Amino acid sequence: MARLPWADRMAALASLGDEKRRQLFELVASSPGAVGRDDVAQRTGLPRSTVSFHLDRLVQDGLLAVEFHKPPGKAGPGSGRPAKMYRPVAGEIGASVPDRNYDLAGELMAAAIEKSTSAGEPIEDTLPSESWRVGNAMAEAAETLQDFLVQAGYRPQPDGDGGFLLPNCPFHRLSDKHPGVVCAMNGAFLQGAAARLEASGGRVVPADVPGHCCARITPSA
Repeated sequence: MARLPWADRMAALASLGDEKRRQLFELVASSPGAVGRDDVAQRTGLPRSTVSFHLDRLVQDGLLAVEFHKPPGKAGPGSGRPAKMYRPVAGEIGASVPDRNYDLAGELMAAAIEKSTSAGEPIEDTLPSESWRVGNAMAEAAETLQDFLVQAGYRPQPDGDGGFLLPNCPFHRLSDKHPGVVCAMNGAFLQGAAARLEASGGRVVPADVPGHCCARITPSA
């Protein structure tokens, strides 16, 4: 469930604002396998230097990945060095302003429904338990609770008492319509992360700050 940082996702999508770059991305994305610069240049009629520049920019912006191997039909001694080939990244890249993470909400709910169905447990029990488990697992990649909150899209702000307010709710539209369900899910998700990152301090408590997330972080002590 790891995502690129919000700024990187915005930059990746902005990269496609260039018409030539978007044309090249669509060509690579629609190809059955990785393609090389010469093939792309031939199919688009663009100079190889132009193609190379834009393809490498798409790699830099996280939209394409690079691999090195010999094109089909070229193998064995004397066939030359492996060529630089391009393919679309495996995952999806999406960004919104403010940052939202409805994919994560969907995954938490799907995991809870799956467990509820297989174990015969009420969904009101499996949703918080699965949310806690996922939050705990995702936090393994973060060094501190604050880092995790930033990566997850909460935009933590120091509250002056050693804790953090969370001005952005990654599940805003859902929580606005279904606050009881989504806020319980969100609280359990954050509690799982806080448990994993206990050494960095922080306790998840309910919050009632207009325009903010339904939770906030207070010092563990």
